[in-house]
Amino acid sequence: MDRKTLAKKLDHTLLKATATPDQIKAVCLEAMEIGAASVCVNPANIELAKSILDGSDVKVCSVIGFPLGANTTETKAFETRDAISKGADEVDMVINIGALLSGDDETVLRDIKAVVDAADGTLVKVIIETCYLNDTQKRTACLLAKQAGADFVKTSTGFGAGGAAVSDIILMREAVGPDMRIKASGGIRDYDSAMAMLDASADRLGVSASVAILDGAEA
Repeated sequence: MDRKTLAKKLDHTLLKATATPDQIKAVCLEAMEIGAASVCVNPANIELAKSILDGSDVKVCSVIGFPLGANTTETKAFETRDAISKGADEVDMVINIGALLSGDDETVLRDIKAVVDAADGTLVKVIIETCYLNDTQKRTACLLAKQAGADFVKTSTGFGAGGAAVSDIILMREAVGPDMRIKASGGIRDYDSAMAMLDASADRLGVSASVAILDGAEA
């Protein structure tokens, strides 16, 4: 895959608690230089990222209920509206993992649907945090995200016990079918691992090592 095509599949990400304004600026400028799909930042950094990226093709992505997914549904809905009002073009929400593990599918569905409704057409990615789930639970989470009307299912926050795996991308694709998109995130640090995820049918990659990944691509 050539460098330009690959870059358009990358969410250039900086979600560390220690991220400073200067680091956010640097990530945004880097994203514009490489032609990334988006810059993914914490909600407090949305307005800064938007001010830098405004007028470019790079979207602003932010996170909801991050990284634990344990916020109330009402809080997630408010976070979503607030993020969009401040300039977010896409939001990545974390499901209620505890509810899923307990078999409370109704709560998980309601939680996701509240964010989708609050987004009101803004693109929503649903983080299921695969490292904590068995295969049956992964499939259930994917189907609930699809039922709620989300645009993407996403593997991981990058803050859990594990990140993206090719086997999970394959499982997620089987669960959601060809029409829903998939984002792989967590531990993707070089061209080969990025291509493995894309070859397995991921549509987008959440990465902080965008430059290193693109260094392996064709010019």
